[in-house]
Amino acid sequence: MFKLTVLGTSGAAPTKSRGLAAVAVENEGDLYLFDCGEGTQRQMLKSDANMFKVRAIFITHTHGDHIFGLPGMLRSLDLYGRDYPLSIYVPKGYEDRIEALARFDSFRPRYEINVIPIVPGEIYRNKSINVTAFELKHSIASYGYRIAENDSLNFIKEKCDSLGIKGKMYRELLEKGKITVKPDEGSSLPKEVRIEDVSIPKIGKKIVYATDTMPTEGTIKASAGVDLLIHEATYTDEFKDLAADRMHSTATDAANIAIKAGAKELMLIHFSTRYKSTSQLVRQSRTIFKNTIAAKDGMKLSI
Repeated sequence: MFKLTVLGTSGAAPTKSRGLAAVAVENEGDLYLFDCGEGTQRQMLKSDANMFKVRAIFITHTHGDHIFGLPGMLRSLDLYGRDYPLSIYVPKGYEDRIEALARFDSFRPRYEINVIPIVPGEIYRNKSINVTAFELKHSIASYGYRIAENDSLNFIKEKCDSLGIKGKMYRELLEKGKITVKPDEGSSLPKEVRIEDVSIPKIGKKIVYATDTMPTEGTIKASAGVDLLIHEATYTDEFKDLAADRMHSTATDAANIAIKAGAKELMLIHFSTRYKSTSQLVRQSRTIFKNTIAAKDGMKLSI
């Protein structure tokens, strides 16, 4: 399961009710941060998203509203005793901007900071999740992220019990894909059991985070069948020409991507400061893709 906390939903500048771009995704006790706009650490404190659980930070692009929260957070982590490495992923060619934020005041943390350049493809994997980067279309190099639980297996207890499978035999099945069990009554031959005979596949949950960007085919492909698509909706249709000029998306653009991708749910995010309410953006999206919600600062979802 993913536990998602929305930390900032405004584009370009904060408002009284909206912080700047940041979304936290928790899985198996670890937290992964996507973008780190100004004030992110305070937003985390307010929403009880523990920044000391952050294992990695994934930056979509290096415009200020997506990265200016990094200097304060990195220093707070050091102040409160972080002693294990932190990886920050950033589009290739822009590593120097992150390094500058991390080191501008001769900051020398007690923990290791690794700034990792990314290109399209899988960029992160551990025993629980994997993260894939894909290109967006914006005024500078920008990437979206597909966050997926690793697929796994659920053992069928009744079948395992009937075959006498227990204890360390489960590990052997997982490692080798098959196991030899005692012969059936009346038979002198041991019986080979394959893992597919006593389990069913468990498909992991999937989230896509895409901002800032114009609508792209790459986003549709990356979002195929996801449980949640988080997509920018900076403008309503009234400003579609402005959206194209500034290389952003409208709520209708986001809805079209969601329906073409077969996403299960769409969360709109990254709203222009001109909108005090997101109701019009949601209405426009729902005319195309009904299962649309608007992100709110502090919102929590379990997926």
